[in-house]
Amino acid sequence: MPVYEYQCGGCGQRFETFQSVHANPEDTKCSHCGAKKATRLMSAFASKIVGTAKPTFTEMKAYNMLHERMDKLKKLPPILGKRTNLNASASNPSGSGSSSDGGSVGG
Repeated sequence: MPVYEYQCGGCGQRFETFQSVHANPEDTKCSHCGAKKATRLMSAFASKIVGTAKPTFTEMKAYNMLHERMDKLKKLPPILGKRTNLNASASNPSGSGSSSDGGSVGG
């Protein structure tokens, strides 16, 4: 039988109880005040896979696709990569030094 977590609408207390899967939540009595105003809460649970189950073809295909995508992502430049020195042109307001053609176009 599973353990269910409830909160009482009368007194506001939370409590847990062992119940059948087929039990009605409306019929659950509060363990603190005895009122039938309990609402079932969503609870976290833990599970453990035991055994030596081998992955299926679908799982292996998904793992292969994941590894292929990760290899492709490694080739991309970093998101926070290094930028070129943009402050060099800002610190030299006269504009001299970088261009050798004197600013003429089509010469």
